[in-house]
Amino acid sequence: MATPVFEEFDPASDCDCPGCVHWRRALPHSSSGRHPAAHRAVILAAAAATAAVAGHPAVAHAAPGHPGTPVRDEPDTPQGGKTALHGPAGRPGGPLKTPETTRADIIRRAKTWVAEKVPYSMSRYWGDGYRQDCSGFVSMAWNLPGNEWTGSLDQYGVRIAKDDLQPGDILLFHNPSNPQQGSHVVIFGGWTDYTHTSYIAYEETRPYARRQATPYAYWSHSDRYLAYRYKGLAGGTAGPGSDKPGTVKPDGEAGTPYPGRAYFGPGANNKHVALLGRMLVERGAGRYYTSGPGPRWSDADRRATQAFQQAQGWRGQDADGLPGPLTWTLLVSGGGKDITSGAAGPPAPSSHGVPGYPGRAVFRPGATSAHVTQLGKQLVKKGFGKYYTSGPGPRWGEADRRAVEAFQRAQGWRGGAADGYPGPETWRRLFK
Repeated sequence: MATPVFEEFDPASDCDCPGCVHWRRALPHSSSGRHPAAHRAVILAAAAATAAVAGHPAVAHAAPGHPGTPVRDEPDTPQGGKTALHGPAGRPGGPLKTPETTRADIIRRAKTWVAEKVPYSMSRYWGDGYRQDCSGFVSMAWNLPGNEWTGSLDQYGVRIAKDDLQPGDILLFHNPSNPQQGSHVVIFGGWTDYTHTSYIAYEETRPYARRQATPYAYWSHSDRYLAYRYKGLAGGTAGPGSDKPGTVKPDGEAGTPYPGRAYFGPGANNKHVALLGRMLVERGAGRYYTSGPGPRWSDADRRATQAFQQAQGWRGQDADGLPGPLTWTLLVSGGGKDITSGAAGPPAPSSHGVPGYPGRAVFRPGATSAHVTQLGKQLVKKGFGKYYTSGPGPRWGEADRRAVEAFQRAQGWRGGAADGYPGPETWRRLFK
């Protein structure tokens, strides 16, 4: 019988994972350069094949995993020590400093590494000078003057309870007896739902920086993680409801923690939607609501949320009109930027191929908006401009009302259906 042929796939001999480092030290005279896991796999396969040839059932006993094998998503993240930016040869970090920053900026900086898929390394430094491991990632997001490690990051924070966690805080586990075994730190991005059993974690781990839902406090060593809040956080470090200086005190229901995305979006009908609407109106989104806000989710809630997100300078998926943990935190704390009159700009195209209807509140006596100008210009284009002696302009006036009324009557509408105030159907037909 022919001898079985085995095909091996050997990784690069300079692999720097803890397992390969260990075996290179333990077997210094080995010249194969093979990854120990691959070598063991070939031995087991050969043993199984030999047993089969001999006519006996193949029984393979798995060897124990090599050091560094992650359990589920436990990080395989040995880390570098405390260094200056760009490494030992970089500029010194100087004395302990806590530059002021905001929650929004912490998450924004974390997202840049996630978007760029910064590869994990305990010895390399990214272009911004921060080490590409878990503690360097947090040092970068907190905008610290140098690279810290899990044994020193707590100096820049204050201990908080689980219930006080908000986006931009960290969950830290430092193993003082063996820092490279299990020590890890992640940035808290917000709870995934009201049960507070999982959250969005931003972290630097193999193979590169990531953002993903993670069980609280982590996949392993969960009972050893501690929550910290950055000392230099704008507005103070105390949690909601505290009487310490710098506290963001709740205003009635506004102290409600983020309930989770499941409470928002098409079909949602609950008190959190109503609360969201009230907070948005207070921040300048009143023109998006013709009535309410109420507990049933509507397109007005989506557009108002999107306008607030865009006012923070967010774009793309970060301004999708659905409130995430950071959007919610800024609203309940009064942080971030308010919606200005031109923050949202003209409505985005709807699924019907026409500009999205901005709401009745935009078209009322004394209202001033770019949407009024947009409406007037379209009325002129459609042949209903004889009522304008000047303009059209951004301030709603009688000329606008009469022009809209004429257009409505041209559709065959009468009575209350032709009152001169554009509703969704008037808007759709006008821009179709």
